[in-house]
Amino acid sequence: MSAEQQPGRHVDPEATTSTEPEAAPAQHAATAVATDGSPGHVQGHGASEAPADAKTLLSVEDLRMWFPVKSSGVIHRTVGHVQAVDGVSFEVAEGASLGLVGESGCGKSTTGKLITRLLNPTGGSINFQGRDIATLKERELKPLRREIQMIFQDPYTSLNPRHTVGSIIGAPLRIHKIVPENKVLDRVRELLEIVGLNPEHYNRFPNEFSGGQRQRIGIARALTLNPKLLVADEPVSALDVSIQAQVVNLLQSIQSEFGVAFLFIAHDLAIVRHFCPEVAVMYLGKVVEIGDRDSIYQRSMHPYTQALLSAVPDVKQAAIGGRRERIRLEGDVPSPINPPSGCRFRTRCPIAQDICAKVEPPLLQIGPKHKVACHFPGTIGNHPTKPATTGLLGLDADGNADPRASASSELNTSPGYADRWYDIDRQSMTGA
Repeated sequence: MSAEQQPGRHVDPEATTSTEPEAAPAQHAATAVATDGSPGHVQGHGASEAPADAKTLLSVEDLRMWFPVKSSGVIHRTVGHVQAVDGVSFEVAEGASLGLVGESGCGKSTTGKLITRLLNPTGGSINFQGRDIATLKERELKPLRREIQMIFQDPYTSLNPRHTVGSIIGAPLRIHKIVPENKVLDRVRELLEIVGLNPEHYNRFPNEFSGGQRQRIGIARALTLNPKLLVADEPVSALDVSIQAQVVNLLQSIQSEFGVAFLFIAHDLAIVRHFCPEVAVMYLGKVVEIGDRDSIYQRSMHPYTQALLSAVPDVKQAAIGGRRERIRLEGDVPSPINPPSGCRFRTRCPIAQDICAKVEPPLLQIGPKHKVACHFPGTIGNHPTKPATTGLLGLDADGNADPRASASSELNTSPGYADRWYDIDRQSMTGA
């Protein structure tokens, strides 16, 4: 076993740390995880469930981020917009974890940067602890930085190579004056120990650490101000598989001890299933399905979610022989500058009909904790032949306004879950 994979081993402080291990923290046992028969399930820590009475920490409603496209030439005119995020809504409770998944370019990372206010949103609201932070001015954002922090994807470029680890982790303490100057170093050492690094290595530079160790440094920096929400933007995608497991378990240990909530952004469905009790699936700037883990992984209703899950390797199926049918989507992802009308997934959807091109499907709640944006929601092979949303929207089967019907007042458009939802089988509203 290489030194990189030996938990708990430290080298001499005077030696180079390029081969120092990915150490398991003394107080947070980061047990290496391994896949079992269930696709995407990993052993080790379980996903942290928020208490049933937990208050809503973050509520995002109709969040939009359109980047202007400028023309070439002397006068740069706006000729279009890249609709990176267009109408995203969800909630995160105190101490909870929401996974945000989707293919590259769907708007996941942009959503994370909007919530941390690294970008100014084009529209929508971001309610954090009951306050809309989407419109805060620059000087009003400083107190917010103590509550929301971000773990960046690339541990090699997110750390300043000219600063020591002690300076990087201690900077937030000095800026926000959390502790006296003579206590900063003690706090830095404490944080290094929490994330499984040698506290005496505070005076080393980032280039003296491995990729996994650098990500641990980034996690320590994010924890410095005791935030209530961590936005983790693909925190393990740049790491080796064996190190990914240790870092994910470290994050779960931190969540368990400090009660911090997570918005966990990733494209790896296996890690999201292990880490997050609730999952949202994005496609071309929109959330197409959101729900608890069992609903998404076992009873997904959107064709795009089903296509994503079909690509996850199934270890159990391989062991007993045979192979799960792979759903292959045809065509390329449309340009976010000129997205399709109606449902954005319709150009690649195998069950699309005329209504899909005319009317954008609402994010319809179809279970206690399950929403889907599809006119024909159903499990694989059981999608209805007639649209399930027409009665709620006051439309006919072709997507035209029905003079004999009107839109339902019970259609839930809020970011959270309502006590009543639409029963697809009965085609009527029901409740618990």
